[in-house]
Amino acid sequence: MKQDTTFKDLKKSGYTDKTINQEIQANLIKKIKAKEPVFEGLWGYEDTVVPQLKKAILAGHHINLLGLRGQAKTRIARSMVSLLDEYMPIVKGSEINDSPFQPISKFARDLIEEKGDETPISWVHRSDRFFEKLATPDVNVSDLIGDIDPIKAATLKLPYSDERVLHYGMIPRANRCIFVLNELPDLQARIQVSLFNILQEGDIQIRGFQLRMPLDIQFVFTANPEDYTNRGSIVTPLKDRIGSQIFTHYPKTIELAKQITEQEAKISVEDKAQISVPTLAKDLLEEVAFAARESEYVDEKSGVSARLTISAMENLMAAAKLRLIESNSEKTTVRLVDFISIIPSITGKIELVYEGEQEGADFVAKILIDKAVMNEFEKIFPRISKLEKEGKKNAYTDLIQWFEKNELELNFTDTDEEFFASLKTVKPLTEIISEYATDFSKEDQNFCKELILWALTISKKLDKADSQNSSKFDAAGIGQYYKN
Repeated sequence: MKQDTTFKDLKKSGYTDKTINQEIQANLIKKIKAKEPVFEGLWGYEDTVVPQLKKAILAGHHINLLGLRGQAKTRIARSMVSLLDEYMPIVKGSEINDSPFQPISKFARDLIEEKGDETPISWVHRSDRFFEKLATPDVNVSDLIGDIDPIKAATLKLPYSDERVLHYGMIPRANRCIFVLNELPDLQARIQVSLFNILQEGDIQIRGFQLRMPLDIQFVFTANPEDYTNRGSIVTPLKDRIGSQIFTHYPKTIELAKQITEQEAKISVEDKAQISVPTLAKDLLEEVAFAARESEYVDEKSGVSARLTISAMENLMAAAKLRLIESNSEKTTVRLVDFISIIPSITGKIELVYEGEQEGADFVAKILIDKAVMNEFEKIFPRISKLEKEGKKNAYTDLIQWFEKNELELNFTDTDEEFFASLKTVKPLTEIISEYATDFSKEDQNFCKELILWALTISKKLDKADSQNSSKFDAAGIGQYYKN
C-alpha cells in the first residue's frame, strides 16, 4: 500500500494529472510497443474483438459489448483494469476520487482552498477503480446518480440547496474509474435517459439540483442483442452516445473452446494429479456445446453459454472423483460412460424452443451428447452405413457378430484396471483400434473403444441398457438390421 503524502510532495514527484482516457491510452500504447499481451485469457478474440477494443480505447470511446450470454463480455470489461496506473492520487477523504489538480466536489475544493499545498493526498490502487452494476428493473436514478440526503441535512443543519447534503450514487463514486453496467437493455428506459448528460457532457443532475460535476469515467456497457430480448432495449439516444459497439462471439474451433474450458473450470491441483482426461474426452465435451448451438431443439437466439462446457467439465471430474472414493483407488481416467453426469450441466444452460420443451430437457441433453459422439466418431472411423449388403463385410461386421454371441457390461464404479480389462475382452474392438487409431495415446485408444460402442448403439447396430451403475451392450433387437 502506498503511503499518504501532501499535495506539495505530489507536485515535487513530477506526477502528471491525466484523464482516465489518457491514462488507459498511454498504458495501452506502452504494452503494444513492448509487444506485451494487452488482454490475457480472451481466447479466440485475438483477430476479432481485441483489435476493435484497442481502437475504441485509442479513440477515447465509451464501449458497448454486444453478444449472447457466456461470451466473456464481463471478463473483457474487467481486463481493462490492467490498463490503469497502479496507483491514483486523490484528495484524502473524497467520496468521488477528486483529483487534487482538478477537484470537482465542494469537499475537495474547500479542503484545497484551506490547506493549499498541505492538502493530504491518499492513493487508490487500480483494483479499487473498477465499479460494476447489474442493470435490473428495480434500479433507480438514486442508485446510479444520487439523491438529497435529509438525514445529512438535519445532522449538519444545512438547507437542501447546499451541495453537502447530497448522497452520491455509484456513478459519481466511480469518478476517474471504469464503470461497467451489465445487461443494459434491462434498465428501464426512463433510467437510461438519466445517463444522457453523463455520457455526452460528463456532468450529473440530481433532482433538479443546480450542480455541474464534470465526471471522468470510462463506461463499458454489456448487452444481449436487442432483436431477441423481451425485457427491453437500449433507447436510441443513449446508444447514439456510446462511441463504439463491439460484437462478441462464441469460439469458432474446438481447440479454442478447450482452452477456455481449461482456463475457467475450477479443478483442484490434487484432482488434476489423480484424474486423467483423454484428449478425445475434452474434444467430445466441446462438441456437445457446438451441437447445442446447431440443434433444432435449442433457441439459437438465446445462445449456448461457454459456461455449459465449464460446468460439464467440473461434473465430469466430480464423477471420476466419486469413482476414486468408491473404489478406493489412487488414480482414474475419465470415460465415455461418465458423460451421463454432464446432463445436469446441459439442461440448466440451454433454452429450448417449443419442440424441445415437448421432448423434455433430459431427452434433448441426451440427443446432444449422441450428436457429439457421432461427430467425434466420424472424424476417426468410417461412417456406419444404414444399409448392409448381404455377404459383404465392413469395418464393424466382426464386432457386431461378436455381440450376437456375447454381451459386455461396463460398470461405472470399476477401477481402471477392471474397466479396461472388460473392454479388452472384445477382440474385434481392439482390431478396429489397431487399424484406425494407431497414432492415438493409450488413453485415447481406450476412449475410442467406448466411442465405437456408443456410435453403434446410436446407429441401432447394437443395443445398450443403462442402469444406475452400469451400461450393458448386446446385439440389436429383431428388426434393427436392414439388408438388401
